[in-house]
Amino acid sequence: MRATDLDYELPPDLIAQRPAERRDASRLLVFDRRTGAVRQRSFAELPAEIAAYLTVVNDTRVVPARLHVRRATGGEVEVLLVERLDADRWEALARPSRRLHAGEGLRDDSGETAVELLEPLGEGRWAVRLAGEPQGELPLPPYVHETPADPERYQTVYARHPGSAAAPTAGLHFTPALLAALDHETVTLHVGLDTFRPLTTEVVEEHAIHGERYCVEGRAWARIGSAERVLAVGTTTTRVLETLARGGPLEGRTELFITPGFEFLRVDALLTNFHLPRTTLLALVMAFAGVAETRELYGLAIRERYRFYSFGDAMLVL
Repeated sequence: MRATDLDYELPPDLIAQRPAERRDASRLLVFDRRTGAVRQRSFAELPAEIAAYLTVVNDTRVVPARLHVRRATGGEVEVLLVERLDADRWEALARPSRRLHAGEGLRDDSGETAVELLEPLGEGRWAVRLAGEPQGELPLPPYVHETPADPERYQTVYARHPGSAAAPTAGLHFTPALLAALDHETVTLHVGLDTFRPLTTEVVEEHAIHGERYCVEGRAWARIGSAERVLAVGTTTTRVLETLARGGPLEGRTELFITPGFEFLRVDALLTNFHLPRTTLLALVMAFAGVAETRELYGLAIRERYRFYSFGDAMLVL
């Protein structure tokens, strides 16, 4: 598959800058792969579409991972924590990165060393040591220019385990009442560099996946594995379930890269937001819904002025 196959034109005013007033007031575009039927609904109507499914959500929690620090020379550096390595070490993106060097301490506004650069990992990535727990800003995507008045709107209502550098955005539409109305289970995948990094190659399958950490309780996997039909909420949940369906351990890292031609062994339906062009997320959606079908659905969503990306509307593929 070529990276150009993942291109599409989006009017900038369709990039959602703020969440819907109510989480479940988002729009929901429904596509039935078996019949080809397309329905336009409200997210609040989701239970009527998936009554026969076990719904699986990703309960990771976003950490305040965007740190603004300074070098001893006074130069400003932005550090984005993307994955915890152990108690006090993280993998991070630092910019500007070119002049930074291992052993350097970066200071916060109080003048104290907040981040120690340990080792360059390439592509602007560093292993860093953090003084305490992250105390930065919410790591909103660069295309969102407004910080939500309530930071919890960039967390799912079921977020429990801190560790993500970005929200599993398909889950942002759920309210506690809506989730309680569904038969559901949870898995944990901490969203890191792989989820939001754009493709780096012209041939999609040649893109290098760095992997993300996940954990699933044995009881939860027993239910998921034996369920008649499973709905995965989001691409992160999909990667976890398909990793375990291929014999992966209940806790580890997944480097599963899902592209068109992939055989889905456990996911029977997919709930997802509308994704950026040239991303692994869009490749996964095309693998599940079909390349031509996804193009048609995105075209319809644009014509009908659906809201796109993190705070945007949702799509359900049955």
